Amino acid sequence: MMLRYALTSIRHRKGGFLGAFIALMCAAALITACGTLLETGLRGRIAPERYAAAPLIVSADQNVHQTTVEKKKGRTKVKHKAKPVTERAWLPESTLQTVRAVPGVKSATPELTFPARALVPTGPSSAADAPSRTAGSQRELRPDTASASYGHSWDSAALTPFELTQGHAPSTTHDLVVDQGLATRAHLALGDRLMVQSTQSPRAYTVTGIAAPADGGRLRQQTSLFFSTAEATRLADRPGQITVIGVTPETGIAPAQLAEALHKALSGSSTQVSTAQASTAQVSTGDARGPVEFLDAAGARVKLVSLGGAIGGTALFVALFVVVGTFALSIQQRHRELALLRAIAATPQQMRRLIGREALLVGVVAGVLGSLAGLPLGAWLHDRFVAMGAVPATLERAVSVFPMAAAVTATLLAAWAAARISAHRISRIRPAEAMAEASVERRPARGRIVAGLATLVAGAVLVAVLSVLRTESASTPVTFLSVVVLSVAVSLLGPVVVRAAAALLSGPLATGGPGGRLATANLRGNAARMAAAATPLALLIGMTCTVLFVQPTLADAARAQTRDGIRADWVLTAQGPGVPGEAARRVRTTPGVAAATEIVHSTVRVGLDKYAAQGVTPGGLSGTWNPDVTSGSIDRFSADNATEARSAAVSQLAADQLGLHPGSRLSLTLGDGTPATLTVAAVYARGLGFGDITLPHDLLARHMDNPLASAVLISLDQSGPSVTHSELVSSVREFQGISVLTRSSASGIQADKQQSNAEGNDLAMGLVLAFTAIAVVNTLAMSVSERVREFAMLRLAGATRRQILRMLRIEGLAVLLIAAVLGSGISLAVLVAFSIGMTGAAAPSVVPIGYATVVGVAALLALVATALPGRLALKPRPVEAATARQ
Repeated sequence: MMLRYALTSIRHRKGGFLGAFIALMCAAALITACGTLLETGLRGRIAPERYAAAPLIVSADQNVHQTTVEKKKGRTKVKHKAKPVTERAWLPESTLQTVRAVPGVKSATPELTFPARALVPTGPSSAADAPSRTAGSQRELRPDTASASYGHSWDSAALTPFELTQGHAPSTTHDLVVDQGLATRAHLALGDRLMVQSTQSPRAYTVTGIAAPADGGRLRQQTSLFFSTAEATRLADRPGQITVIGVTPETGIAPAQLAEALHKALSGSSTQVSTAQASTAQVSTGDARGPVEFLDAAGARVKLVSLGGAIGGTALFVALFVVVGTFALSIQQRHRELALLRAIAATPQQMRRLIGREALLVGVVAGVLGSLAGLPLGAWLHDRFVAMGAVPATLERAVSVFPMAAAVTATLLAAWAAARISAHRISRIRPAEAMAEASVERRPARGRIVAGLATLVAGAVLVAVLSVLRTESASTPVTFLSVVVLSVAVSLLGPVVVRAAAALLSGPLATGGPGGRLATANLRGNAARMAAAATPLALLIGMTCTVLFVQPTLADAARAQTRDGIRADWVLTAQGPGVPGEAARRVRTTPGVAAATEIVHSTVRVGLDKYAAQGVTPGGLSGTWNPDVTSGSIDRFSADNATEARSAAVSQLAADQLGLHPGSRLSLTLGDGTPATLTVAAVYARGLGFGDITLPHDLLARHMDNPLASAVLISLDQSGPSVTHSELVSSVREFQGISVLTRSSASGIQADKQQSNAEGNDLAMGLVLAFTAIAVVNTLAMSVSERVREFAMLRLAGATRRQILRMLRIEGLAVLLIAAVLGSGISLAVLVAFSIGMTGAAAPSVVPIGYATVVGVAALLALVATALPGRLALKPRPVEAATARQ
């Protein structure tokens, strides 16, 4: 029976349920889109490309492992954890002999992979712009950035397999074979001279061959350059090591069978190499070869899982918050009808069942339609992440019914919970009081106020916790959770806040004439309705300001630390992969230059915790860099690293977390999995600008995929001959893409890295904000459209259309003002706490024009969402509207 009543109610009150339907449908679409990101991170396929013809790939373990043993109540519990390293881990060359000795191996091909990018002429691509056939061309060149570009030895071409379509294989150290894609883009022909920037100084090679995959296709995700074995070994600069081994089984031997044999042969046989790295080999078959080839795609899995989970969870929380408000407003509009049901002896259980059935019916339709709409939204979101570089194209998007099912389930639960919460009061009211309460708005229940105060305290606790969090990974989720919790508190305390605001605004609003006085009366007499309109608007302003100003707060602090810590007079930067070491040496030996500090950036792990690290050349370091040392000495760092002793400098954050001080031993794992132990020489305060751990340049660069410097800081000898900008430019003229910039240009070295993923996070949060904006319009429109009878009575009492529209505008502005104050206050409290925790100062970066834009857009939404429904509500004749059935 209750289901039939619910269907009848929905059929006759389509407008009243439309707002809840739209909110739930948008929520389902958003949850589905985030769910597809999460599923892509968990199940997305990373197909092999260069290794397609090798059934098995032997590679080094890309993880740092930690085993802990716990004893509780006489039981021993062993836990094993692993975290990936960011650079490629290399195999000892001796592993090749072990693999070849395994029965069933037909061939084992060693592979060397290293960064190598072609430098092509600037300007529009045409045959006339092809690289010069002579080595003496001085035309301006730029890196070919069409895709990731790697160098290999021609011996490993069979792993794809590549076959020559023109020319011959490289036989000397000056020969080069390019893939068909690069040859087409750069208009290369046999005999052309091509400049290549790799791990060493740029060098010109002669194109002796053009190769393409044997199946006639092209590599979609990378560009391949093939060198002779001797030249590839020199450029890889990893003596005694290889990248991977491609294995082909004998005829009749299944890859899985051979993989098991290789596992047994390689298990526990770690070979010590000159770098003191103990590398454990692993065997991959099928699609598991893809993550070995594309390390960035494998790392993107973790990013997508955390991003999809965090944004999806936030979206669900916001959805529940918005839908509760929408249902509450819908029930408020039907208060008279529901009160009548109570008056004719409907039991509380029947009332809850009726409202719950209505919510589930609306939720199931909205959930199905929204989940279908979420699939193209998820595809668009994935494409945008790929276009921004936040997710590599090699990680293929995974699509299944699971995100849709999760979205429909979450939507139904949200609808049911929202209906139960909203129906609590009307279902518990006494039948005799039902009709009386339906006519007059009563003060909020004591339980609501208590719940609001408790939520406010919880929000304050979150803000206090945020002020002591000092890592971005820990503070980011707490930041947005704080905004939502404080917004919930505002929602619960909304009627009280609106009444207080009405008392404060009564004077200014009275100057608006009859419309202003009517608006004041509505604010006082219909505080719950006005609060329902102000709450999503406050959430929109608070969340948007937080999203907009969190990253600038962090970036500005990092830039300020970098700016204050750079003592250099000039800075060398590169347009391409980095500044070659030879360019730094040329500058260093220029008369009048006191020091040239090369900087490289990577990450290291201490235990399983990841830290941003930089490597710096120790000579003359105090003349180019001032990290604000709080204990120890940078001179000690320089002196130790000029000898066999190895020292590190750490930020105050890292020192506090790891319990370090000058003289402590620091054991860490470098980016490629190589362990290292150093002595702490200094602790510094400017970790946000320069990273948490500073190591000797040679130590860090030797274990990076790209060892080229991201920048070189140049300090001049003030007592010697002066060096002009033109002289510095002349010293590096032969290195393509190298620029000599002023000191201020170095302020973004680390800050730019801090924001490498900010665009992706902002895009995902932008969807949540768009959903919130839709909810704002939806709620405001519902709030106005239900007032047809009220407007008709005002017109019958003598009010004109213009006066009523003026009243609506004033109400809208008052609601906007209340929401702006609340939303801005929430955002300011959260941003100040975030700034204190991350930068040590209560100085959030708020861009005035950005804040004005947020408030302006909110004002536009509020005015449009009240004006248009208001005009429609004034269309019926007053007598007909006043006597119409409710």
